[in-house]
Amino acid sequence: MTAEIAMTETAALSHYVLPSRTGYESWDGTFFPMTYPGIFFQMRRPIVEPEGEPKEQGEIDLLLADRLGLIPPIPENLYKAAFEGRPVFAKALMEYAMTEPKALKAMPFILGKTLGKALGSVHLAALWGMLQVAPKSLYKNAIRVGFQSGPGLGEELFQQILDHPEGIWVGRIDPENNFAEVKTSDGKINLLIPELFDELKAIEAAREEAALTLPAEYPFILMAGRHISTNANTLMRDPAWNEGKRVCTLAMHPDDAAAMNFKDGQKVKVTTEAGSEEIELEITDTSRKGHVVIPHGFGMVYNGVKYGANVNRLTKNTHRDQFGTPIHRYVPCRVEAV
Repeated sequence: MTAEIAMTETAALSHYVLPSRTGYESWDGTFFPMTYPGIFFQMRRPIVEPEGEPKEQGEIDLLLADRLGLIPPIPENLYKAAFEGRPVFAKALMEYAMTEPKALKAMPFILGKTLGKALGSVHLAALWGMLQVAPKSLYKNAIRVGFQSGPGLGEELFQQILDHPEGIWVGRIDPENNFAEVKTSDGKINLLIPELFDELKAIEAAREEAALTLPAEYPFILMAGRHISTNANTLMRDPAWNEGKRVCTLAMHPDDAAAMNFKDGQKVKVTTEAGSEEIELEITDTSRKGHVVIPHGFGMVYNGVKYGANVNRLTKNTHRDQFGTPIHRYVPCRVEAV
């Protein structure tokens, strides 16, 4: 399923496209772990009215679940209670959950259909629900930054998040007891990955070296995906933000370019087992000899014009590991002048 904010290349392949609101048009959470041991959380609010009829991602999921019959019947009094205040709603919700055996599994959807209408956002309703049933560790962390212990702590956290669009410190982890956060059965961080163990034991230098031998028709290694300041995901449609910049080039080492009599800035064609893409050449020592690089996030079509090369098209679907992950960082290729 894809819910898109633009007619992306993925959406163009879909049977149905469900238009989703952008981050500027919906409530959405921001959480980054770089503040450890402090826990900072922000609920970003919509700042512009959406055009047309796009919906929050959560509401799209809710409507699909409803049509699929995954939500049990909801009594009218619960809808009414949602508009009478959250304390009244919480009491009515608890009474409903005690009489409806299917309620707990469908709780996010139930909250979206009821409290979501009162709050104007299914995302806000989901956040409220999560805070009411948060684990004890979250409450302990919240008390360390000044919140008061008690049955209303979840509601207090929710209200503070609403009152502070810039975000708040919702907690602080005890750095002297951080291993308590490890949830494995033995309380340890286990480095062993059973699915990889047999492969690890079978590693043999000669076999690995042989696997790195490139076929004659593909003498270069393509790293399909380089993150730079001028690339973005495919939701960034209008290329005007990169106007005047040199973007989406094939990076090649100077020695390789000299051996092939290539000039910086010329058009070249990169061919792999999957297909070909034409792209501007950039000669740079940031690329190793025998190694070429294309940034990801390009090859988008905007107003009928294609901008850059879609590097994803150069990795064949069978070029993947045993778990199905595409091997984007090691794609045999050849490079030719256009």
